Amino acid sequence: MYLFFFSVLLLLFMYMNQKSIYESQEKKITSLNNKLTAQTDSITSLSEEKDALSYFTLQGNENAMTYLESLGFESEAVENSVRETIMDMNLEKGGNPLIEYEGYGEFRINNMRFLNHRWIQTEFSDGKVWGEMVLEYFFNEDMELELTPISSVLYPN
Repeated sequence: MYLFFFSVLLLLFMYMNQKSIYESQEKKITSLNNKLTAQTDSITSLSEEKDALSYFTLQGNENAMTYLESLGFESEAVENSVRETIMDMNLEKGGNPLIEYEGYGEFRINNMRFLNHRWIQTEFSDGKVWGEMVLEYFFNEDMELELTPISSVLYPN
């Protein structure tokens, strides 16, 4: 009889222990699933935001890339080539010739964003004064790069 009661108590103890372990694991699984859902939602949100931001870029514009490919260029190669050309202009004495303003020093283009196969938005500075400019870039019949400032703005001090 004692053996029977001991066996029942042991089985009851094992059942309760397994039940608490099972419930603890279920809570962990639920918590991890909630975190996974939150992370997935965050990734989806960031992906949508990235798509919206890349809408006005050369790499995000299928028509612009097709146009450049019809000329025999790869869009990434064009972007790198134009970027290098503009940055090389920064090395000229007197500052970048694309910038029409006189400043405290030599104006240099610091950053640029390719909007499509024609336009670039740039940010420039002389170290004290900052401004932005829209450039047009174009490949002429000889496939030479032509850069033309369209409009610029200089921020007040």
